Parts: sequence; structure tokens; C-alpha cells
Amino acid sequence: MSNTPFSEGIQSGRLKPAELTENFGDIHPRFDEHEALVAADRCYFCHDAPCMTACPTDIDIPLFIRQIATGTPEAAAKTIFSQNILGGMCARVCPTETLCEEVCVREVAEGKPVEIGRLQRFATDKLVETGEHPFERAEATGKKIAVVGAGPAGLSAAHRLAGYGHDVTVFDARSKAGGLNEFGIAAYKSVDSFAEREVDWLLKIGGITVETGKKLGDGLSLAFLQADYDAVFLGIGLGGVNALGVDGEDKDGVDDAVDFIADLRQAKDLGDLPIGRDVVVIGGGMTAVDAAVQAKLLGALNVSLVYRRGKDRMNASEFEQDLAASKGVRIITNASPKAVIGNGAVREIEFEYTDDDLKPTGQTVCLPADQVFKAIGQTLEGDGLPELERGKIKVDGTGRTSVDGIWAGGDCATGGDDLTVTAVAEGRDAAEDINAALSA
Repeated sequence: MSNTPFSEGIQSGRLKPAELTENFGDIHPRFDEHEALVAADRCYFCHDAPCMTACPTDIDIPLFIRQIATGTPEAAAKTIFSQNILGGMCARVCPTETLCEEVCVREVAEGKPVEIGRLQRFATDKLVETGEHPFERAEATGKKIAVVGAGPAGLSAAHRLAGYGHDVTVFDARSKAGGLNEFGIAAYKSVDSFAEREVDWLLKIGGITVETGKKLGDGLSLAFLQADYDAVFLGIGLGGVNALGVDGEDKDGVDDAVDFIADLRQAKDLGDLPIGRDVVVIGGGMTAVDAAVQAKLLGALNVSLVYRRGKDRMNASEFEQDLAASKGVRIITNASPKAVIGNGAVREIEFEYTDDDLKPTGQTVCLPADQVFKAIGQTLEGDGLPELERGKIKVDGTGRTSVDGIWAGGDCATGGDDLTVTAVAEGRDAAEDINAALSA
């Protein structure tokens, strides 16, 4: 993140420690025992439950809620983890309001769904906090699998493969495992180092070795992995960030939103993080909302989120949009960046209004800005990858790529919709296919 002397409006310590602690508290605190029982009692335990169909990982939602209702949350957690080993994080970050809870019979009939996400968190937290791992590793097979990328897809694949008795080595470019869960989501969605603790718990299955600081294409080649391992799974995510493509984009104070979020997630003291007085975030997805909300929570006076299309076309869910508005973020739609203005550092950014077809209207507006965050999409990085399609690794329904012995899943592959829960499902399903292939 830029920390230049030209950007005089960017400074740390805008808020007192107590204010920061309150601002970055858990957005959805966990149910206590009584709250969980009351919430579980609202479930109809539907046959052919629509919530199950809406869950990308096919969790048996009525079963785990019934298990909570009967006082066995650890059993509920095992039901969840058998389909989604990262069910604890997914309970925190899944857009349940557009997945399982949107189709809940209670939502359709009454406008208030069973709080499936919070019930899932209640159960999974209970089991993780015991320190016990509910799955045992099968007898060693002697097969070795390389997983590149320690994000949700890679960790899901690694756990499933290790459970079958294979030896798995997970390579990741960063200093610690976790991927998006560790570096890419808002801090108030995952407090108390949960992402790191969840990884430690997952690794208790055994048979998984994690090697950090290893990036594909930088001392780690697919040719080497293919020669040394029986199978390879790629869960490398999207490491590049799209450029605005406008004049002045290289000015000080213009940064990538993903870097800002990663810096915030790894900060030991939020009071040390510099933030502008007038912050503009460009984009309409979850990353844009996370950056905008957290800029406000760090003490920015004015935060504007600007998106080139209409509000109904934003990738961020309606809940996330409402959250941003409730925190004081101004959402401006149908406006496309035209120029970054300033002498060395950004002072304002010019936008041109567009119609619904992105055609410019000729009307412009300038927003004061001492800090601009770009959140207009990420791109795949890497040389010598399997066949690409629409900028991602082309895969079939089981995650197989165009190269024999190489599978892929998560954000880097064509199969998903850039959700943590979908990445988990793709890693799990690819692992099943890898195991079947190695067992044939």
C-alpha cells in the first residue's frame, strides 16, 4: 500500500484503540447455547430441502440443524465437515442470504429464514475448539500429490486426499497458508485469527506438508511437479489485478484493494494502518465493499464506492451493499473512471456517467480523493499452464484440465463463481476424481 509523503491526507491513528476494537468486532457473533436451540427450533426439517440444493457443498442442512436441536452440536459439525472441511469459515463468509437462506421455506413464507449460517458456525466452532479432528486418515497408499495454492480449493483437496491415505505437499507463494480466507476477506468477518486456527485444525488429519514461499513459475514448475508427483492440483487463485486504464493511474495513493485488505488482515495494530481522509473505491464486488467498509471503520471521513453499472448489476450481495451504506459508504453507480488528477499524488478522480449499456453520457463528476483503491477484478498469473478459457484454466466437471495428471479448481478455474464455498466444493470433487484415478 502506498505510504508516500506526497499523500498528506493518508495517515495512521485516525481513531482511538477502543474505537477500532469496536469497529472491527465480530459482525455476526456466535450463538450461545440457548440462542442456537431457539434458532434450530424454527427449522421444518424439510424433505428434499431447498436449502440443501442451494448449498454448493451439498451439506445436509436439515440433519445438522436437527442434531443441534437434540443437543449434539459436535455431531452436527461432523455432518458439515464431511461435505465442507472449511465449514467454519464458510459459515462466516458465505453469502447465505443468496444461497441456502434465500430458498428457506421460512424465508418464502414469512420473510425470515432459519439462520443457517450462524447455526453452522455454532456447531463447527464447538468442535474446532475441542481441538479434536473428526476424521481418521486411511492407511498410507504410497502415492504423492502436489497441491499448488493453500487457499480454500487447495486445502479442501489436500484434506480429502490425505484422508484417503495419500501424501500431500501443499505449495503456496505467501508466508502462511489460508489463501483468500487468510488474506482476502474483511477483518470483521473472521476475528481472533480464526483462518489460521482453522488451517492448523485441518492439518491434524495428517499426511499434509505445507511449503510456503513457493510460487509456480518462480522456482516451482509444472514439469517438475509432474515428474515428482503422481498427480497435481492447481488452486492458485487469481494473483493479478486489472488496471483502470486511465490517465494518472500511476499516481501515489492509487492502490489495489486486495493489497489493502491483506495488509489490514495481517496488521498487528490497526492503529498503525494509514488511511486517507477522502477514499474512493472503484468496483462493485465483495472486495470493493470489504475495502470501502474497512476504510470507513479505520477512520476515513468520506468513502465513496463507485461502480460502472447499475446497482442491480453489482456482484456484491444486497446484504453487503446495505452493510456498506449503514457504515456511511456512499455508493455511486453508472459511473466509469476517466482520469486520476493530482500533482504526484492523487487529489481527485474524474468519472463519466454511463447508461445501462456502459455508453458514456458526456456528464462527468470529480470526487476529492487522497486514496483510491482499485477493485475491478483479478486475473490469472502463471506461465506454462494448461489450456485456458476466458482467462481461466479450462476444466471439466471433475476438475480435469487439458493436461493428463493435472486438475484445477477455485478462482483460477472455469468451473466456479468465485465464492469460498464453491472453491471448497471444487477442491473436494477434484480430490475424489484424483483418488479414483490413482486407485484404478
